[in-house]
Amino acid sequence: RFSTPAVLDGSPMHPQLLAEVFRFICSIVQMSSQVRLRLLPSARCLFDEPVQVKVAGLRSRQVVTMRARSTDERGVVFNSSASYRADDSGEIELNRDASLCGSYVGVEPMGLLRSLKADALHTYFYKNRALEPFMVNFSVHEEEGRMLAEATNVRFLMGDGIRRVPVKEGNVQGVLFTPPEGPFPAVLDLCTFMSEKRASLLANKGFVVLALPVFTEKPNLERMNLDDFEEAVQFLQNQPKVNNKGIGVISRSKGGDVALSLAAFVPGVEAVVWINGCSANVGIPLYYKGHQILSPLMFNFSKVIPTESGANMIKHAVENPLADENKSSIVPIERANSHFLFVASQEDLNWDSKGYLDDMVGRLKRHGKKNFESVIYPAAGHLLEPPYGPHCPSALHGMLRFPVVWGGEPRAHAVAEVHLWTKIQDFLKAHLGCNSAQTKSKL
Repeated sequence: RFSTPAVLDGSPMHPQLLAEVFRFICSIVQMSSQVRLRLLPSARCLFDEPVQVKVAGLRSRQVVTMRARSTDERGVVFNSSASYRADDSGEIELNRDASLCGSYVGVEPMGLLRSLKADALHTYFYKNRALEPFMVNFSVHEEEGRMLAEATNVRFLMGDGIRRVPVKEGNVQGVLFTPPEGPFPAVLDLCTFMSEKRASLLANKGFVVLALPVFTEKPNLERMNLDDFEEAVQFLQNQPKVNNKGIGVISRSKGGDVALSLAAFVPGVEAVVWINGCSANVGIPLYYKGHQILSPLMFNFSKVIPTESGANMIKHAVENPLADENKSSIVPIERANSHFLFVASQEDLNWDSKGYLDDMVGRLKRHGKKNFESVIYPAAGHLLEPPYGPHCPSALHGMLRFPVVWGGEPRAHAVAEVHLWTKIQDFLKAHLGCNSAQTKSKL
């Protein structure tokens, strides 16, 4: 069908050679069209649900590169890749097969998500708005780079029927997530800075959840008022779809000592999930009913340790709460009637979460208390989040305004997140009177 002779290196191409080239091109196109990349059971799922990634139609024992790509809410692109060898049937299953090299090595069914990384160092993947799904493009490529197949995984934070309502009432400024029907137990999600991710995902499990930031865009660093958080507890108790049990609180980092203080001083707090926090009031004097109830545990910045990556380790910069001069900052949880779930990562490089956990457990035991349980993850880092998001080893600290290391061996950290997410739900349901007949929200 060529109107003029094909030319190669300035000379006419022989018709037979031209036919062979044409057949070769057709074979490549045909092979590409036969390769299938499937996401099971569906390409659409909730953020905290795993997917099975399968490839079929490859040549027997063919080596290919699997890639994942996503863009966060700030427009930053994150990528990951791993090489796999197809089996004799030309198939790859990430649930079964081991990565040969790339962003990770070995069998990791969700490794491409866990290892998503930006080009710039110390970059956190921002996925904090619940209305926008987490979009991940999976693709399979020949070793030379040509793409053979692709599929997009749409990972929703809100299931069917979940209602999202921004709240601005008195001193309460957050976002409320309510499942359909009800009544449901209520949870206050204390996020250090505003994030809807964990709250919306908990709402899918049958909880009314208020996401409330500990720090607003312009925080008051002179004093923190526990009354503001008590107001949030009362707001939740007054919601029509909330059952008549007490309120649960879930927290991490600075939110941890606020949650402990609510349990110690505010009535109605029935269950507290404390994740990699402190046993003392950190950084800012805490007031309640117009009086200072806890002094601040301060930082000694001369103890900040720089690392080769350019991020700093601040774990040892927090003063010792057990020192005589700092004991007035310790939260008196022994006076609380709440149930506690203490969670600590031993590789937390933000602060000594395991040490704080040991102190709290020892103190409760000395007071004859049995209202607690604890979980320790030996190789996890500070940022324990809902599962299947990108691991963040270091990032800009929201308050200190310089990059810090969070710690954690990436694979072990991801395993801990999966385990902890189920543990949190079971704990809250056990202590907040959750009706087992209530169904979870799905897509």
